[in-house]
Amino acid sequence: MEKKPVIAVEKMHQLNGDGPTKAFCDLLILDTFMVKGLRVVQGKNGLFVSMPREQAKDGKWYETFYPVSKDMRKGLQELVLESYSEKKA
Repeated sequence: MEKKPVIAVEKMHQLNGDGPTKAFCDLLILDTFMVKGLRVVQGKNGLFVSMPREQAKDGKWYETFYPVSKDMRKGLQELVLESYSEKKA
């Protein structure tokens, strides 16, 4: 029996155009939680993953979902960018 991944990219919606946002995606965690609105963004140093965020009353943007460690952030970024590359190919 194949073991399901703990975190999986559920949907990847690629955008056409010249803007910095290249795609939006959703993550499925433990087949129980859905996190919507991660973005694949082209930055000065290459592609990176931006976490979902919302603007507060003070005008600043705050992430609404984020990994609590650098290792988890790196792992999520690798997972999402790999999925983006596979879909783009």
